[in-house]
Amino acid sequence: MKKVLFLCTGNSCRSQMAEGFLKHIAADKFEIFSAGVKPTMINPIVIKVMAEVGVDISKQRSKSVMEFINQKFDYVITVCNKAKQTCPVFPGKYEKIHWDIEDPAEAQGNEKEKLRVFRKIRDKIQKNILQFTAQKNK
Repeated sequence: MKKVLFLCTGNSCRSQMAEGFLKHIAADKFEIFSAGVKPTMINPIVIKVMAEVGVDISKQRSKSVMEFINQKFDYVITVCNKAKQTCPVFPGKYEKIHWDIEDPAEAQGNEKEKLRVFRKIRDKIQKNILQFTAQKNK
């Protein structure tokens, strides 16, 4: 099985959504992980908006990229520019992929406005995951 690591700054939103979607869609084809360069906690809104589309990420946890530093991956996918700039080098040969995705945690406004931003980012990540699986699952 091919190993995939999604990497962002806090491992609180974008990389968690990507991990959840890929596990939901292709856990039988990929070994899937996510991490952050400065991990925090999973944003509760992420768990909520993922559940809306039938993906349960409530058991996932925020992890440091240092937990994976000596592991080999086939794909390392950064989902923000900061992660791309600070991404460590992993052993072996792997494909680096970058998705520049807005951080929904920075959304301003009331709960309804924040939910709209989180859903927009969720849908963009889902589209990226579907494209990734179509290209790499051959």
